[in-house]
Amino acid sequence: MKKLSEFIWPLIGLAAVVVSGYFLYQELKTTSLSAIWSAILAIPPHRILLAALSTLVAYAALAWYDRIALLHLGVHHISLLFVSLCSFTTYALSHNIGASVFSGALVRYRAYTAKGLSAAQVAVLVALCSFTFFLGTVLLGGFTLVVDPNLLTRLEGRLPGFLTDPKTALIVGCGMLGFVALYVLGSILHLRPLHIRSFKLEYPRPGIMARQLLAAPLELLGAAGIIYFALPDAMNPGFIPVLAIFLASFSVALASHAPGGLGVFEIVFITAMHITDDAQKDAIIAAVIIFRIFYFWIPALISVIVVVLFERSRLAAAIATPATTSPTVPEPPVVVPGLDAHELERELKHKAI
Repeated sequence: MKKLSEFIWPLIGLAAVVVSGYFLYQELKTTSLSAIWSAILAIPPHRILLAALSTLVAYAALAWYDRIALLHLGVHHISLLFVSLCSFTTYALSHNIGASVFSGALVRYRAYTAKGLSAAQVAVLVALCSFTFFLGTVLLGGFTLVVDPNLLTRLEGRLPGFLTDPKTALIVGCGMLGFVALYVLGSILHLRPLHIRSFKLEYPRPGIMARQLLAAPLELLGAAGIIYFALPDAMNPGFIPVLAIFLASFSVALASHAPGGLGVFEIVFITAMHITDDAQKDAIIAAVIIFRIFYFWIPALISVIVVVLFERSRLAAAIATPATTSPTVPEPPVVVPGLDAHELERELKHKAI
């Protein structure tokens, strides 16, 4: 029997798409497809190339997420090419499907169990990758608010006044950086786990922690760079504001459970960009479309091909050769920061049946 949450979250995602779609329509009803297309064509070729390179940086960093998690597990027998393809496919599909933790977990489960990992090990890997992304978001979010506390004033009139106050932004930013500092110290000093209600913060080895602090910001900087390079110079507020707006938009889109954050990402990003005329609106929409093409749609098409080829190769290997013993891999660590790995393991086994 399916749990109630399996119905609730898709409904929340659908509701988010409908509500954000309505507000997005109200925002865009005065623009035209021809104007947006003209804005896309106006983006210089070299900036399109830079946006494409930013996409490669982002997906390379995502592959590093998986590599870090495998190091945490003590798994060394899986090739970098396999890890990169698995990571690319996982994120390309989960970004578009939504509910990225569990949709991505199922892709990883199919791929990594073929390499000898158990459901428990895949669950630990998924939990660590998810926490790495969370850590990067907190680190960069705190950094942007401390560097420019006036960022939240862009949302004046749309959020309560105390939330857009620069002093509040500075306090929130310092708190976010403090959380990261606690994580670093906890890892170095081998502190006991920190419990915050249902959230349990475990501290990995310092080597794993250091890699997380490099990989997570790199991925987010690459993803934000796609939009940054697609924006025209005349209305580009600079990389720090674009990064902050991107982090807020992407986080809200993920939290909404809307498939691909469709509509949710766009309405938050457009709102925070302070549009003053239709030409600016067209340019921002063009930049967001470029982001979706490079970060969502092209990777999704490629990932479908990768999945089909992978499943065909597994089927061919199963027909051609008798079952063989899976590679011996170490038992997974009992601790992992962030999500409950045991709950993920149960979900994986349930959904894989």
